[in-house]
Amino acid sequence: MSIHLISILLMVVAFVIATTLPINLGAIALVAAFIVGSIALEGSPGDVADGVVAGFPGGLFVTLVGVTFLFAIARANGTVDWLVDRSVRAVRGRIVLIPWIMFAITAVLTAFGSVVPAAVAIIAPIGLSLAVQHRINPMIMGLSIINGATAGGFSPLSIFGAITNGVVDAAGLPGDPLVLFLGSLVFNTLLNVVAFFLFGGRQLMGRVAEEPAAVGGPEVAPGGGPGAAKSTTTGATGAGFTEGERRSVTTLDRNRTFTLVALLGVAVGALGFQLDVGLLAVTAAVVLSILSPQAYKGAVAQVAWPTVLLVCGVATYVALMEENGTIDVLGEGVAGLAIPLLAALLLFYIGSVVSAFASTTGIITVLIPLAVPLLMGGQLGVVGVITAFAISSSVVDSSPYSTSGALTVANAPEEHRDYVYKRLLVWGFSMVLLTPPITWLLLVAPGWL
Repeated sequence: MSIHLISILLMVVAFVIATTLPINLGAIALVAAFIVGSIALEGSPGDVADGVVAGFPGGLFVTLVGVTFLFAIARANGTVDWLVDRSVRAVRGRIVLIPWIMFAITAVLTAFGSVVPAAVAIIAPIGLSLAVQHRINPMIMGLSIINGATAGGFSPLSIFGAITNGVVDAAGLPGDPLVLFLGSLVFNTLLNVVAFFLFGGRQLMGRVAEEPAAVGGPEVAPGGGPGAAKSTTTGATGAGFTEGERRSVTTLDRNRTFTLVALLGVAVGALGFQLDVGLLAVTAAVVLSILSPQAYKGAVAQVAWPTVLLVCGVATYVALMEENGTIDVLGEGVAGLAIPLLAALLLFYIGSVVSAFASTTGIITVLIPLAVPLLMGGQLGVVGVITAFAISSSVVDSSPYSTSGALTVANAPEEHRDYVYKRLLVWGFSMVLLTPPITWLLLVAPGWL
């Protein structure tokens, strides 16, 4: 059995295990890398170990740790809650705008570096509580939150965007981070318009609450569903370092003001001066910690370590597959199809199907390198293929078997949870079937990107 076949089979086994069992895919990928490295690499045990970890993505590690460290602080000191409160109050009781406020907030959070599941975990309990309060269909609210998180997920500052742009840059391909971001933003915005009217959004028009909706009351813990009144600390969201009731945050204090300035500074430094977003975020988080050491002494523990392990573990394995030639063999197989356009569509469907059950981050890390040989041929537009693949692999996060969809189901009102689950199941797998050909027709077939 060739090392290429062994590498592919181990990756398939890793995805199956991670999908069926509650085991981090990144950890499994590191084990797979150790096995493949022991077979393929020559030299002493120390040389083999060095070869296995040589592909560890140090830059991506810093980015993941930095942005989630900073958002842990923003979550803990109430900056995120203040932004939600200000945004909801800005609609002046117009109920029809509340789902769109949730869409915008999650889009901003992910665009500035929050991982998509973290943004959904933060906003879903708030949004679905508002849905109950104002008699909004929970599907409208849930999909607005998921679609908003995905809409901002490919900005140059985001985790998805950093991974995708990094792979494209490493391959020496002419990517366009702005088109990638705007493509995802526009597609998910239009998708949310469809969802809004499909699930009864027209009935919300003209309805006005007696008072502006305020964010308050007991927190629904991510994954805990209604009735979980105590805040829980999770590595994914950084929500609250201590247990206790979550209250409305309606004012800016010293720490929140500094945090807003820090978030703005990271954005300006990364976008305006092309400074490394991970190092900027770590710097901002450390400065905030120095200014309030007692308030943020637990912040590092709130870094999204499961996500860090997932991404870095999978990236390390993919790097080893590149080193032993497996990625080239697979890519040449896809590129070798007689019709490049058909090969691209097939790649989109693979990403869409697998991502509906597994980590979108892991899928992007694994499958984009497979497209490189296909794109090297020059018959397809690089930007169009990458953007279409990114959209096809991410909008299926609404599936109840994906993290974002599962969080939405868990935080739906108990009496509506079965309704939300069944509707998300239909919606999610509609995205699996429809998104690849739609993005293919819009972005790849015309050849304009």
